[in-house]
Order: sequence, then structure tokens, then C-alpha cells
Amino acid sequence: MLKNKEYTAQEIAEILEGKIEGDPYVKVNKLSKIEEAAPHSVSFMGNIKYEPFLYSTNASVVIIDNDYCLKSKISPTLIRVNNPYKAFAKLLNAYEEKINKSEQPGTIENPCYISDSSSIGENVSIGAFTYIGNHVKIGKGTVIHPGCYLGNHVEIGEGSILYPGVKIYRNCKIGNRVIIHANAVIGADGFGYTRNDDKSYTKISQIGNVIIEDDVEIGANTTIDSATLGSTIIRRGVKLDNLIQVAHNVEIGEHTAIASLVGISGSTKIGKRCVIAGQVGITGHVEIADDITIGAQAGVTKSFTKPGMVILGAPAYEADESKKIFIATRRLPDLIKKITNLEAELEKLKKGE
Repeated sequence: MLKNKEYTAQEIAEILEGKIEGDPYVKVNKLSKIEEAAPHSVSFMGNIKYEPFLYSTNASVVIIDNDYCLKSKISPTLIRVNNPYKAFAKLLNAYEEKINKSEQPGTIENPCYISDSSSIGENVSIGAFTYIGNHVKIGKGTVIHPGCYLGNHVEIGEGSILYPGVKIYRNCKIGNRVIIHANAVIGADGFGYTRNDDKSYTKISQIGNVIIEDDVEIGANTTIDSATLGSTIIRRGVKLDNLIQVAHNVEIGEHTAIASLVGISGSTKIGKRCVIAGQVGITGHVEIADDITIGAQAGVTKSFTKPGMVILGAPAYEADESKKIFIATRRLPDLIKKITNLEAELEKLKKGE
């Protein structure tokens, strides 16, 4: 989509099942942000705070909401849809798919090492300086960018993408259509030690693995540790941002989304469809129920087993309770001043003044 080719507004409207308002034959050849758009580009207005740009943009086509009412005349052709953000995302996905298809599938670059005991599916692309160990299985259509490492007995499903520098340790299982971004590490040893009488540490062998189910996306420099025994499991449809730490034996439920700089300690179980904001810390061996939202920088030190809760604060509490604590905390300086005055008055009374 829009790769070395021009499209009319009408053609794009048909792809998005939208309605044209303006010139249906205006041509576009690129995607742009509405505030930076050049002529012959298509953009969108998905948030009302970008409304001023609708009237000043140089974009030739803008995707907007069906219900938006124009306040004055505009120059771009409009495509009206139910959800502009989703519609533009559809164009972005089509554009990326076209780029990927333009790359020659089934190319194996040199130098790289592929064990004779490994099984490589049809149209698998493997970049230079990649190492593929013994008894590895890679499904058809998977793309492995340069500099990746796949340990012995690793399995990767069909249509997955490993970006440069991804490291997958032995015995880990990766599903279909999984995207793993640059320098992520899957299956490193969990942080397991016993403390000796002299305060030194003895390492506990981590002999489990990591299982990543279908349609998961893992951000750059994220690390997912192998289980001590059994598996660390990332369920279907999970989305992990960059720079996340997932410890040994953690389980993350289907379609949960986790933002950057979150740390999840060992053996924690997170439910389905949860949303965890940035810089959250979760202690080990706790349970987070389905559909829970955890606010940024929360410190989760106990289980929350009621589905649908909103959790805030450090230590974390249910949102209503956390807000009460925050309000009370803001009043502390005044309360301290009042107590100090009362103590002074009490001393005067004791002295008979």
C-alpha cells in the first residue's frame, strides 16, 4: 500500500469502507502525520486535540470520524469512517505488508551457521551472522534478521519475525505470527540463588523454558527468563513494550498489554486482558485477576483477585482507596502544624499559664 505507487482517494475509501467527501480522484503516495503532512499524502484526525491541523494541513486526503462536523472550509478530500485511528492503522499495516512482500522470501544470507539437524520451512529468510543450533524447527514464512541466535531444540512457528540481535535460548517454543524486536532475550536463566551461611550465593539451575503463544509481540531489549522448572508462559495475543523484565515461571494471560520498564518477579500469574502501565513493579508469587488495570509506577506487593479492578500507588491499592490515601497524604503538613500548636497549648495548660 502506497509503496512506489499512487492511489486515488476513492481507492483508499474502498479499502477502508469509508465515504468520500471532496475530490475522489485526488492522488496520494505517502502516509503522514496531520501536522507534518505534505501534498499527495494521506493522514487522519483521531483525536480532537489535533483539530486545528485539519484546517491547515497540506495533506491531500484526511481520514476523519463520521460524526465530525466541519467548522469551516478545508482543502483536503475527506474519507469518513467509524474509527479514524483504526482505519489509519489498517493503512499502516497494509503498507508494512507490502514492504515485507517486496523483500525476496526464502533468502539465506552468508555467513551464518545452520545445524544439519535443524528443519527450515518454506520461504524462511535468514540474515547474515545468524546461528541456528541443533534440532531447531522454523515454520514457513518466518523472517530472521541478521545477528540472531537460536539455541538447541528451539521451535518457531509460521510467519514470525525476529529482528536483529534476538537471542532465544535452548528448548524455548515460539508460536505463529510472533514478532520479537531487536535485542530481546528469550530464555535466559531466571534469577535463582540460595544464600549460604557465609552470605555468599549458590546458583540454582534453571532447567525450564519459555513458551510464547501465537500473535504475541515483544519489544526491543525485553527479557523473558526461563522457568526454574516447567515454563514461563506468554499467552496468545500478549503485547509487551520495550525494556520489560519477565522473571522465571511468570504466566501472562491472553491479550494483556504491558508498557515499558515494567518488572515482573518470579512465579507471578497475570490474567487475561490486563493493562499494565509504565514502570510498574510486581513482586513474586502474586496473582492478578483478569481485566485489571495497573497505573504507572505502581508497586504491587499482594494479589488482586477481583476482576476488573483499577490499581494505583506504591504500595498499590484499589483506585478509590489509593486516591483517599493520596488526599490524606497531601493534608499531612497542615495536620502536623495543628498537632504542633495543640502540643504547645497543652504545655501552657500544664504550666497553668
